[in-house]
Amino acid sequence: MTRLKQLDDHLNVFAQRRPIRSGSLIVTLFGDSIAKHGGTVWLGSVIRALEPFGLNERLVRTAVHRLVKENWLTAEQVGRRSFYRFTDFGRRRYQKSARRIYSCNPKEWDGNWTLVFYASVAEQKRIELQRELKWMGYGQLVSAVMAHPTAQQQPLQETLQELGITDQVIVMRANTLGFTSNQALKKLVHSTWELDTLGELYQQFLDRYRPLLVAVRRAKNLDPEQCFQLRTLVIHEYRRLFLMDADLPVDLMREDWLGNAAQTLTANIYRALHADSARYIARHFESADGPLPAASASYYNRFGGLRDSS
Repeated sequence: MTRLKQLDDHLNVFAQRRPIRSGSLIVTLFGDSIAKHGGTVWLGSVIRALEPFGLNERLVRTAVHRLVKENWLTAEQVGRRSFYRFTDFGRRRYQKSARRIYSCNPKEWDGNWTLVFYASVAEQKRIELQRELKWMGYGQLVSAVMAHPTAQQQPLQETLQELGITDQVIVMRANTLGFTSNQALKKLVHSTWELDTLGELYQQFLDRYRPLLVAVRRAKNLDPEQCFQLRTLVIHEYRRLFLMDADLPVDLMREDWLGNAAQTLTANIYRALHADSARYIARHFESADGPLPAASASYYNRFGGLRDSS
């Protein structure tokens, strides 16, 4: 069994980062792995799996408790053991980003924009709405108006319903007319979505993970635990970047936009590791009924299709 020193070194660096965003990493674990393997897991399995990432038992328990209070996770007690799964809210919340993270299809754009007007929303709800819309990729055009060129309507509708402000918000569709300047539009997009800062973060991501993909491709018979660790790391770090990314159509982006390279790199690492990491998950994580089941059929739709080598 081959272990990659580069990955061990990378994992050690990750474990030393401060602050440790344990809750975010646990959400990645549940969304990327547990949700596709039956959905429910024993807390002890989570504690063991995340220890190499720098999370001790106390940090995991504290983070899980917080996620329960925030309605991301729900618990079931069986004997002396606690088992956790996503709530409906947590599952929907992860799926909003998963639709974008695991897709390899470039956004086709018809020139239309979704505009959200929320001047009538009370201040506290307005702050929550702005946070949710930004998380979904919307940009702030002017005060109380946010926009997105390829936004999906279902996540927007779910968000308005969850916040209880459907009757306080106006949603419109607007079209970019052909005689307007495409260059001016790209400048607006570049400034509104702060693409320079995001581009720098994507470059750092590429610098970290390109050497690891090379090492994975050269190695033979990789350790399944390391496959799971690298898969979790790359999805976690890509997810955190992608939540800052509006996932804009190529028509509005520069040809050398690094987000495209980061998505391709993530997909290539995932395809190289998914089979061994899925087997590791099924063998080393437990539910109340025993080992977790094999990955569901929908798992194999990720990144345009994963090969089932079981």
